[in-house]
Amino acid sequence: MAYTFTLIKSKSDCDSLISIAEQMKDDLGFRKLSLERQIKAATSTTISVETELLSVNAEIEALTNIIAGLPDGETKDETVFKKKKLEYKAMILNERKDNYGAVSLVDKEFDIGCIEKQVEECDSFIEAVTAHKNTL
Repeated sequence: MAYTFTLIKSKSDCDSLISIAEQMKDDLGFRKLSLERQIKAATSTTISVETELLSVNAEIEALTNIIAGLPDGETKDETVFKKKKLEYKAMILNERKDNYGAVSLVDKEFDIGCIEKQVEECDSFIEAVTAHKNTL
């Protein structure tokens, strides 16, 4: 990108711009590291959450069929209660899947790609400011 360095007339202004860009670059590096750690954690969690969710959904389906054939009474009530607990567990797993699932994983990878482009632009900006500073 072309910057309007003709407006910058002093080396101290250049130093300020370089300092701002370096701070931004450091912040981006920290954000990237954080996302990389989240990806590492999400990768292992994603598989276990999706597997457990499949299992819970299968149990819910089986209990639904069992409940339909049970006569009213204590056994049916206990089975309905067990099904409700499993439905709650499935809801929690779906929330975890949203936070650590495959979509979330790819979204984090996209964020890292964007950060890498921003770091490249910071480097280009610092080079351009330094070159302008050398002309003053």
